Amino acid sequence: MKTPTEHFLLASASPRRRELFALTGWHAEIRPAHIAEHSLPGERPESFVKRLALLKAQAAADACSNQHWVLAADTIVVDKETTLGKPADQIEAEQMLVQLASHSHLVITAIAVLDLQAGRNMVELCRTHVPMREYSQAEIKAYVASGSPLDKAGAYGIQDRAFHPVNVEQMNGCFANVMGLPLCHLVYIMRCLGVKQPLDVPDACQAHIAYTCSVYPEILRGEACENISC
Repeated sequence: MKTPTEHFLLASASPRRRELFALTGWHAEIRPAHIAEHSLPGERPESFVKRLALLKAQAAADACSNQHWVLAADTIVVDKETTLGKPADQIEAEQMLVQLASHSHLVITAIAVLDLQAGRNMVELCRTHVPMREYSQAEIKAYVASGSPLDKAGAYGIQDRAFHPVNVEQMNGCFANVMGLPLCHLVYIMRCLGVKQPLDVPDACQAHIAYTCSVYPEILRGEACENISC
């Protein structure tokens, strides 16, 4: 295993991803990547989110050729046959929250890691089924007026305690995935690339978000990992 003092280029403007990444103990230079985030005709949600994560990573890498590791992620919300990204405005944010209320939907995050020295990449998908609570129209309007939903896929943040949109006690899956960066999937990818994390990421993550995770052991064993490409 390599020494755990790796430096990453984090291709993200998301404060949630920076917050979560800090729990790994690795170091990151922030380099947001600006790409067109539109799906292609007939593109499935998994293919869409994987493509965007790779495009972000590649765009960041092109702007900083001396970096070793580049990390990017993209998160979408899938409700039945509808894919939801970030709302365009407050009206769309309200519509998304009304649509998602009182039932479960799927959150999919793709994380892409580029190993620029070895000329390879790895991509991983994480899925979490998210049960939403029944909230009122007044709660929606107050939440949207706060501005918090406008930079989040599906127009909500699972970590927004004041609004608490999710029935967390009924959820069985990766909380960090819903925030935008499934840390144990990242740890698994880096282990496959020969890099050991300096901290106990599952413990750090659960303590930080105050959530007891039941799925991290199988993720770290590779049993819940899929679509890894080199």
